[in-house]
Amino acid sequence: MAEHEPGTVIEPPGGSATVLVVDDTPTKRYILSSWLRRAGHTVVEAAGGEEALAVLAAHRPDLVVLDVRLPDLGGFEVCERIKADPATTSIPVIQVSGNAITSADRTEGLERGADAYLSEPIEPAEFAATVEATLRYYRARRRAELMAERMAKLADVTSKMNAADSFDRLLTVAVEGMVDILGRYTGALALPPDGRMRRVRARPGEAPSNRSAIPKLLDRLSDMSLGEGAGARVFTVGVAEWVNLVNDVRISEPVTGVLCRTKRGQPPIYLGLEADPPLDGDEMNVLRQLGQALALAVDALRVYTEEHTISLTLQRSLLPTRIPDVPGLTVTFRYQPAVDNIEVGGDFYEVLRIGDRVLVAIGDVAGHSLHAATIMAELRHALRASLIDSVDLSASMDLLNKVLRRYHPGMTATVCLLLIDPETGVVEMANAGHIPPMLAGPGAHYLGLGNLLLGVAHEDYEVTRLELPAGATMLLFTDGLVEDRGILLDDSLEQARQVAETVEGDLEEFCDRLLAAFGSREDDVAIVAVRRGT
Repeated sequence: MAEHEPGTVIEPPGGSATVLVVDDTPTKRYILSSWLRRAGHTVVEAAGGEEALAVLAAHRPDLVVLDVRLPDLGGFEVCERIKADPATTSIPVIQVSGNAITSADRTEGLERGADAYLSEPIEPAEFAATVEATLRYYRARRRAELMAERMAKLADVTSKMNAADSFDRLLTVAVEGMVDILGRYTGALALPPDGRMRRVRARPGEAPSNRSAIPKLLDRLSDMSLGEGAGARVFTVGVAEWVNLVNDVRISEPVTGVLCRTKRGQPPIYLGLEADPPLDGDEMNVLRQLGQALALAVDALRVYTEEHTISLTLQRSLLPTRIPDVPGLTVTFRYQPAVDNIEVGGDFYEVLRIGDRVLVAIGDVAGHSLHAATIMAELRHALRASLIDSVDLSASMDLLNKVLRRYHPGMTATVCLLLIDPETGVVEMANAGHIPPMLAGPGAHYLGLGNLLLGVAHEDYEVTRLELPAGATMLLFTDGLVEDRGILLDDSLEQARQVAETVEGDLEEFCDRLLAAFGSREDDVAIVAVRRGT
C-alpha cells in the first residue's frame, strides 16, 4: 500500500510529444524530423497544406512545425485554419522559412497565429530550444484548460450531490461525476443511518451498479489509512489486497482512493479509482476535493434523514392514535407530512365522543417548527378541557383564542369545530378563520365563512346550525392541500370542490383520490371526512 500525503504532486512521466512536420522539401523534412526524434519526440509528416490539415485531424499532434512556402496552401493560411478551429486552436505552431525571413514576414506569421517563427539557416540547438519552450507553454496551457474544465465539472457534480434525496442517488451522482471527470473505473462506499452499506461503482461508458457490501469494509479501510480520526487521506491499495477486501470485484490495477471523515465518531466515506496509469497531482486534488464534498453531502443527508424521522415521530405522537367508533357516523382521516420538510408542522385534527354527539375539530397553527407543534398540542388539550363540564362551541373557541393571545402573542391559528348529532343530523359549527367545511357529493359546496382566526384580537365566535342529511358526507381539510405558489387559492378551492362532487362508497378511497388530485405538497395536509349513516 502506498500513501500520498496532502499536497504531494505527482508529475506525469516523460516529456515526449507528437510533432507534425510540414514541408514540401523531403530533405528538410528529414533533417527536422531527425532532430525531433533524437530529442525523444514522435514525428508525423506532411508534404503540403491540405495533407497537413488531414493529418492534423487524424493524429491531433502536440506541435506543428510548418514551412511558410507550400505548393498548395501557404503556411500562413494553414496556420490560420489551425487556430480558427476550436478543436485545434490550442495546438502550437512553429513557422519555418528560408525565403520569408524579413522582420515583416516574421511579424505577419506571428500575427496570423504562429507561436514562434524561425528563419533558415536554423541551428539544431536553437530549433530544439524553441520546440521545448513552445511545448512547455502548450503543456502549461493545456493543463490549465484541463484543470478549469475539471473544476467546472466538479462544481456541477457537487451541486447535484447536494440536491440528491437518497443515499443511493448521492453515491451514483458522485461515481458518475468522477467517471466523467477523470475517465476511470470508480467506486464509492457510505454507511447511512439504517446500517446497510451502500456501494456504487461504474466504468467509463457503462451504467452504475449498486451492490451490497460488508458493513466492516469501511472500518478496514480506516485501519489502513485514517484510523479513528477526522480528515481526508489518499492512499493506494494493491490488486491482491483490494480483492481480499472486496472479493466480488474484478480489477487488474491498483486502486487509489480517498477516505474522508468529517468528525470523529462519524462513519467515513470512501471514493476509489482504478490507478492505471497512476494519478498525477491534479487528479489527486480532484479526487480529494470530490471525496470531501461527498463526505459533507453524506453527513448532511444523514442528519436530514435522522431529523426527518424524529420530526415525523413527534408529529404523529401529538395527533390522535385512533378515531373512536361512533354509531351512525363513518369518520376517516388523513395526515400527510410536507415533502422535503424536516420541521414539525402545526396541522391537527380531533374526533371526540361527547355523550350522544361527536365533536370533529381541525386546525392549523401558523408556521413549521417545534414551537408551532407544541402550540398545536396545547390547543388540542385546551379544547378537550373546555368540553369537560359543558359543551359550548362559542365558549370553547373563545378559550382557545385567549390561550393563544395570552401565552403565545404573535402566533395565530385557524380552527373549525363541528358538533354532530348522528341521530338527528343536526350540526353546530364554529369556524375561526379556517377553510370552511364542504358538503361533498353532487352539487358540493362550502358551508359559510366563519369568524376571525385565533390569536389576532377579541372575537365573539358565532355558532351556526345546519343539518347533515342521511348518507351525506362532510369534508374538512387544512390549507396545505390547496395552497400552491403561482395558483390562486380560489382556483385550488374550486378544484377541491370539483373532486368532491363524486364521493366513493368507501371514504378511504375518497380521501386517497382527493390527495392524489393535488399530488406532493409543500405543506402538511390534514383531512377529515364524516358520513352520516342512512
